[in-house]
Amino acid sequence: MKSIKKFLAENDNLTHSTMQKISSHVQRRQGDWVFNTVLVQDQDIPFKYKRKKIYKSLQGARVDIIYYPATETIAGMEFEYMKVVKINIS
Repeated sequence: MKSIKKFLAENDNLTHSTMQKISSHVQRRQGDWVFNTVLVQDQDIPFKYKRKKIYKSLQGARVDIIYYPATETIAGMEFEYMKVVKINIS
């Protein structure tokens, strides 16, 4: 993967946050993918990403996250969330 500086320089909407504490981590299987939702301490918006395999729980861990804002429509209502591009344990 590209270096973080190059990655952020090429994409204006990306945000890089370090040492964020995870207060909740939920994994659910949907087809071949495992959808992950994490809540970061002191933030109200969920962070979402998907993986091919189940991963250990990140609850209570400190992570570095690269993400951008996105919206999804559920039952005719729009919900904002953060789409995770990269997440690493700090």
